Amino acid sequence: MTQMILDVSRLISRMHYSTPSGVDRVEMAYARGLLARLGEGLAFAAVHPTGLYGRLRRSAILPYLDELERRWSSEENGPERRSVVSNLPQLFQLLPQRPAGRGQKSVYIQVSPHHLAKVAKIRRILDRENAQFACLVHDLIPIEFPEYARPDGAALHRRRIEAVTSLADLVIVNSAATGRAMQPWIDRSGRSIAMAVALLGTVPMVPTAPWQGDGRPYFVCLGTIEPRKNHLLLLHIWRHLAETLPAGRVPKLVIIGRRGWENEQVVDLLERCPALDGHVEELSGCPDRQLSAVLRGAKGLLMPSFAEGYGMPVAEALSVGTPALCSDIPALREVGGAVADYLDPLDGPAWARAIVDFAGDGPMRQAQLQRIPAWHNPTWDEHLDTVVTALAGLER
Repeated sequence: MTQMILDVSRLISRMHYSTPSGVDRVEMAYARGLLARLGEGLAFAAVHPTGLYGRLRRSAILPYLDELERRWSSEENGPERRSVVSNLPQLFQLLPQRPAGRGQKSVYIQVSPHHLAKVAKIRRILDRENAQFACLVHDLIPIEFPEYARPDGAALHRRRIEAVTSLADLVIVNSAATGRAMQPWIDRSGRSIAMAVALLGTVPMVPTAPWQGDGRPYFVCLGTIEPRKNHLLLLHIWRHLAETLPAGRVPKLVIIGRRGWENEQVVDLLERCPALDGHVEELSGCPDRQLSAVLRGAKGLLMPSFAEGYGMPVAEALSVGTPALCSDIPALREVGGAVADYLDPLDGPAWARAIVDFAGDGPMRQAQLQRIPAWHNPTWDEHLDTVVTALAGLER
C-alpha cells in the first residue's frame, strides 16, 4: 500500500499566531480529514523552522494540532503574536526525524505555498521519500494580477507554479476558475499531470447567539486587508453614508482581518478619516466563536474583491444564513451559485444602494434570504472524498 505523507510545514510555521488564515484552515482540514480516512496509512512531515525536513512523531504533532484548534476556537484574549521563546518547547518537540531512506512507494502531499518555490528542496524530499507529488494550488492571482501582490509577489508565485508543473503528478485546485488559470501552465510543461477540482469546505460554525455590537445594523467584510479585496470601495461608501444620512441611520462596517500590504490609502482612511469614526470597526484577531457570532448577527457579508481563487467568506456567511453581496467574478459565483447577489466591483453606486437595502431589510435582502435554504454548502467531506479518489488514481 502506498504511504501518504502530508506536509504540515505551514501549521508549524504559524505557531506564533492565535487566529488562522484561510490557508491555515485548509492545511488543518487536510490533517484531520486524511487522518480519519487513512489512519496509519498517513504520515506527517514538515520543513521545520530550522530548515530541516523530516517525518513528525504522532505523539508530538497530534497534541500540537489540538492546541492550535483550541486557540482558533475560543482564545479571545490571547496575544496576537506569541514570542519565539514561549514557543521553544513546542519547536523542540516538533523537530523532524530524517526518513529512513528510499523504501516504500509514497505520495507527498502539500496544500500550502510554504517552501513551494524551493524546487531543489522539494526534489530532494521526493527523492528521499521515493514519492510522487500531489499539490493543492489555491490561486494564480499574483501572476494574473501582479498589481495586487507584493512587489516581488509575481516572481515568487511564478517559481511556485513552475515547481508544481515540473514536479507534480497531481494538481488539486480549489475551484474550476483556478483550474482554468492553471491549465495553460500544465499544457506548456509538456508533462502529463492529473487535475482534480474540489471546492474547499467550510468549518462548521460554533452555534452561538448573534453578536449585537452597539445595536445598529452592521455588515461584515472578512479577509486580509490587501488591495485586491477592495476595502477602499467600502470605506468610500461608508464615508458617503456618514456624510449624507442621519448618524442613527448609518449602518456599521466590521472589518475582520489583519492589515496586509500596499494599503496606504486604506490605512489612512481607517486612521485619519473623521467621518468613519464610530461607523467602522476593525477586528484583527477574531477567534472562531466570535466570528460565528459576528457573522450570524450581520445584515450581510460584503466581498467586493477584484480577484479570488475561492470565496471562503461567502461560504462561511451563507452556511449560517447570512446573505452575501459579492463581486461578479467567476470564483465567487462558483461558491454563491444562484443564491448570493453579485455586483461589479467598480460600481460604487450599485453597492451603496444594495447596502442601504440590506440595512433596512429591503426587498433585495429578503429575496436572498428566501434563496439561502436552496444553497448547497460545500463540505470538507466532499472535498476530501474527491482528493482521496484522485490520490488513489496515482497508485494505478
